[in-house]
Amino acid sequence: MTGIGVAGCGRMGGPMLAALRNAGFDAKGFDIRPSEDFGALSPHMRDAHEFSQGLRTLISVVRDIPQTEDVLFGAQGFLSAPHLETVILSSTLSPRYVRDLRARVPDRITLIDAPMSGAAIAAEEARLSFMLGGNPEVLDTFQPLFNAMGAHFHRMGPYGAGMQAKVLNNLLAASHTAMTRLALDWADAAGLETQKLLDLIHTSSGQNWLASGFDTIEFARDGWQEDNTIGILVKDVASALDAAPEHADTSLPETVQAAIRALRPRA
Repeated sequence: MTGIGVAGCGRMGGPMLAALRNAGFDAKGFDIRPSEDFGALSPHMRDAHEFSQGLRTLISVVRDIPQTEDVLFGAQGFLSAPHLETVILSSTLSPRYVRDLRARVPDRITLIDAPMSGAAIAAEEARLSFMLGGNPEVLDTFQPLFNAMGAHFHRMGPYGAGMQAKVLNNLLAASHTAMTRLALDWADAAGLETQKLLDLIHTSSGQNWLASGFDTIEFARDGWQEDNTIGILVKDVASALDAAPEHADTSLPETVQAAIRALRPRA
């Protein structure tokens, strides 16, 4: 499998590129930041023109829809790469947007939605969870790539189903984040020790991903900023809301969004 490129080599895409290379794939990376900013990955980073040369499989791990638009159609426009055959969408995006891409992308290009979960620590340890949407035979073909980057693979259905599952998963992750941080703040006010409470939560009915990974998840103590990972959670809830069933009550997700926007850094 040749011509693999990872677009968006930030906190998730960079480790994914490293995992592919560690597994023996001759993968290259692209990012809008200068290539010298990527340490050991710097020799494998390319500018947009070099990246598009020989590109057959594009893995997009950029932040949001505007950046995806740039990668596919706009500033980078990698859909025009002459040898491109497959686009794998690993960003968390609105399922509605992802489904609508099929009509905008030439039929000769296969689309797979493969959003992932696990935070940077899981990307660095090549144990991401992937939610996959696509034709089973196509997914079989690309499973070696996912095996290199992840440890858990959930085939959710046809193209678009992986993204629908991801935004629902992240809707829960956002609610866990908001409520865990609220519980810790209230524990501070009551004089409880943080670690003792986290240990309790891990073995009790309040167990959740953020609380159990509080010391390894890189954004667990962050406050909200538009461009940080807490800010991404607000975007992910918006993606879930964009695909909400008709006439659904969206008040609870909107309350979670507001609670996350109100988060302040925690020592």
